[in-house]
Amino acid sequence: MADTSVDAIGAPLTRSPRGRAIRGRGAGSSGLTSLLTRRMVTAVPLLLVVSSFNFLLLSLTPGDAARQMLGTSGTPEQYEALRRQLGLDLPVYEQYGRWLGHAVSGDFGNSITSGTPVLESIMSRVPVTMSLIVGSLLVSVVVGVGLGVFSAVRGGVIGRAVDALALLGWALPVFWVGSVLVVVFAIKLEWFPALGYVPFTESPQEWVRSLVLPVTALSLGSVAAVLKQTREAMLDVLGSEYIRMAAANGVSRNSLIYRHALKNAAIPVVTVLGVQTIGLLGGAVLIESVFSVPGLGSLVVGSALAHDIPTVQAVAVFFTVVVIIVNLLVDLAYGLLNPRVSTA
Repeated sequence: MADTSVDAIGAPLTRSPRGRAIRGRGAGSSGLTSLLTRRMVTAVPLLLVVSSFNFLLLSLTPGDAARQMLGTSGTPEQYEALRRQLGLDLPVYEQYGRWLGHAVSGDFGNSITSGTPVLESIMSRVPVTMSLIVGSLLVSVVVGVGLGVFSAVRGGVIGRAVDALALLGWALPVFWVGSVLVVVFAIKLEWFPALGYVPFTESPQEWVRSLVLPVTALSLGSVAAVLKQTREAMLDVLGSEYIRMAAANGVSRNSLIYRHALKNAAIPVVTVLGVQTIGLLGGAVLIESVFSVPGLGSLVVGSALAHDIPTVQAVAVFFTVVVIIVNLLVDLAYGLLNPRVSTA
């Protein structure tokens, strides 16, 4: 929860859930410009660190793309010739420098294994992964916030039962949940397809059916986290003095819960949603493997196994950009929920 006090001049001073100072002032266009500038400045070194560290790890893994492409039938001469052709005989820092020089201009090269442009492969799979992540976020918000508010208001046995369900959802492994869902709902009941993905443009109905099981498995942990945070935040706000005063002044119960308490409990919930969104990127890798969904997760796994450095690097950069955007949206949401918020 964000804790509120006053500074030397009596202005509200709040500490956000992520430790940022919050002062009592409106969020104007200058504040938004400053926030965007700071995020852009920090994004550049972050991208450099992630891309360089990822490139180093890939170079340290056993084998290389040349050996993967030739298999066991290639001769040593063919192997060395292919390494020179792919530039794998150069020092690691020189390989990274060449990759970075092209990447800055938007050219991420071609896939070593398939020869197709890397950006083309990524953009064709982005809608698939985004469908999983956005669908899981919607489920997390609707179910997590709904059950969290319900359990906080009702309390008692219902509250304890919801807490137990949240703990169970948090503890179950994503890949295990996905496998169980396939066995029960796809193989035995035959309600949903076990594997694959149907694009929305082909059939909206089949698109929804192909996403039900993967989204359910992927969102389970996020629902548990959002539910728990919503319940704790609501209990804290509902027990505060200003809520008791509002109730004593005749404010209706629904207005107290949904207009006042939920709004003030939203900031820590937004923080958890931001963290869970980033976690869903990693979870999508497992889920896409379990359900054979042709998204970025399955692409990066296959590319890593084939030592396809350009593809893995591009996916890592894309995921890093998504993380930066999510953090920016969380900061902007702070300002919308509380106009006095100024993230420093």
